Amino acid sequence: MSVLRVGMVGYAFMGAAHSQAWRAVNRVFDLPVRVEMTTVCGRDGDAVAAAAQRLGWQSHTTDWQTLVARDDIDVIDICTPGDSHAQIALAALAAGKHVLCEKPLANSLTEAAAMVQAAASAAGLAMCGFNYRRVPAAALMRRMIADGRIGQIRHVRAQYLQDWIVDPQFPLVWRLQKEKAGSGALGDIGSHIVDLTQYVTGQRITGVSALTETFVKERPLPTASRGLAASRDGASTGEVTVDDAALFIARLDGGAIATYEATRFATGRKNALRIEVNGSLGSLVFDLERLNELSYYDSAAAEPGFSTILVTEPHHPYMDAWWPPGHIIGYEHSFTHQARDFIEAIATGTQPEPSFDDAYSVQLVLDAVQQSASSGSGWTHVRGGAVSAVRRTVEAAPPPVS
Repeated sequence: MSVLRVGMVGYAFMGAAHSQAWRAVNRVFDLPVRVEMTTVCGRDGDAVAAAAQRLGWQSHTTDWQTLVARDDIDVIDICTPGDSHAQIALAALAAGKHVLCEKPLANSLTEAAAMVQAAASAAGLAMCGFNYRRVPAAALMRRMIADGRIGQIRHVRAQYLQDWIVDPQFPLVWRLQKEKAGSGALGDIGSHIVDLTQYVTGQRITGVSALTETFVKERPLPTASRGLAASRDGASTGEVTVDDAALFIARLDGGAIATYEATRFATGRKNALRIEVNGSLGSLVFDLERLNELSYYDSAAAEPGFSTILVTEPHHPYMDAWWPPGHIIGYEHSFTHQARDFIEAIATGTQPEPSFDDAYSVQLVLDAVQQSASSGSGWTHVRGGAVSAVRRTVEAAPPPVS
């Protein structure tokens, strides 16, 4: 059996989730390739050493440039803040590595366009980590819609609600700084529902009308930063430069209309992602907090009413590798499924999904939402198909190469 040697950059929340997937994937799925968790990379030497031991990596480093260039690394897994995605991915693709990059793809269209172009001509394969595609109930939802089970799609409703920054004393972490995160709730969690609705419906968003809001505009600096900030300008707080909430309406290219809401200020909501699709023959509802279930309304049923499909049968997506029917799985399994799909794509030489081009289509929507919200001008068209849009963007503004 051949070996796929992985180097991962970043070891916090997403790094831990990805590590769990790399550890588990060969133990669960029968694959032609064996994963070797070779090296994890982070900025703090002591912290990354501790993470390597805790998460199961063979070695650790603080130098991602050297990691990318190593001959004993086949895959670069990027789990860093968005401001470094493009730089690491471009270097990895240039070095002939396969690349798995967390969402959203980048912090700007220019960076994302450069990543798509690089992936198109690279020897390695590239995939963006929208893990919720890999929840079996969401994958089943896509299958049922493609099979015509709910007929012509008319409405799409998407929400992603969290509350982890409701407290105004919560510190100014990197996710609240535009230069590091790109955007706030819009890019962090809104990107998930944009990708997931486009995935399950098979339709692309063509236009939006949006508004965004930042409810808490100043926050305490993290403890480690306060001394430096106070010594420089006396400040103990910093400006929040991203959105706290984003709402928009949209049209999809198959004729459906849609509403989207992403917020980190929905008090009491911890990780409430919900997608509802209404069609001419029925409806489907996916709720991440009940991720083993799919709600289905069939208008042709003798006694119409929403029924619950328990998505744990062997014929359901991914479930034949897990437990007997009724034995549920959880959040971390979506990352194991993601790793499986990526490995199989590498083993067969086929393009993994979502590709960087797919992720760029999400980036186009996020950009249109930001344009609409900042201008207050209402309807904003999403730029054309991802490949042609990339070409125009790159020609207009060639991205810097580090």
